[in-house]
Amino acid sequence: MFKHKHPYKPFIQNDTKKLIVGTLPPPRFSTGELLEKDVNFCYGSYYNSLWLFIDKIHDLNLRYDNSQEAIEQRKQFLIKNKIGVCDIVESAEREKMDASDLGMQNIKLRDVIGYLKQYPNIDTLLFTGGNSKNGPEYFFRKHIRNYNIKLELVSNEIPRIHQFKLPVKSSTSTLLSTDLVENSLRIIKTVSLTSGSGAANISISRIPLYKQLKAKNPKFNTFDFRVMQYREFF
Repeated sequence: MFKHKHPYKPFIQNDTKKLIVGTLPPPRFSTGELLEKDVNFCYGSYYNSLWLFIDKIHDLNLRYDNSQEAIEQRKQFLIKNKIGVCDIVESAEREKMDASDLGMQNIKLRDVIGYLKQYPNIDTLLFTGGNSKNGPEYFFRKHIRNYNIKLELVSNEIPRIHQFKLPVKSSTSTLLSTDLVENSLRIIKTVSLTSGSGAANISISRIPLYKQLKAKNPKFNTFDFRVMQYREFF
């Protein structure tokens, strides 16, 4: 059994507004056996297209290799655009050395709600996948039960959008600065983006909107569809 521990700490700044939430990078990122075109950073897998989508949207001319420059390019983009990364899985066990979410066992989750309380400017969570078993939204729904929080549906169109209310505590003028009272609710939006992995191509091909766009333009493909989807949120 392989102990698969997340190799990266959450990447969050004090002014971060959006948080990308996935599960775990492939095991090779934990063992240090990267491919030539992998980047040693969040979503750096050569087979995950998240940074390709972002690169296309913003024309960043990113590097795709093991260099420190490639890492810094991605960090600077996130900082400039007030986007953070906090995958929800801290560790898991695997019988097979692959990146399948379904292959994870004995899963330990990160306290995403704890990070939201620590960084009060975050107002949006971007799930890199839907509510399928062992996906980021699936785990988040499981996680928030411990806080008696529920997701409320905002839009059932793809990408599906939900929101939830998080109590906000702040000091009042009539209390000492060390005394806190609950005085409002913070609304946080969640967006379940189509996964950047190649495995999602089959599910995209079944989406009615994709079929319509493909019929109008035969050159339109699943990469174009996700770029179109991601553009609104990145």
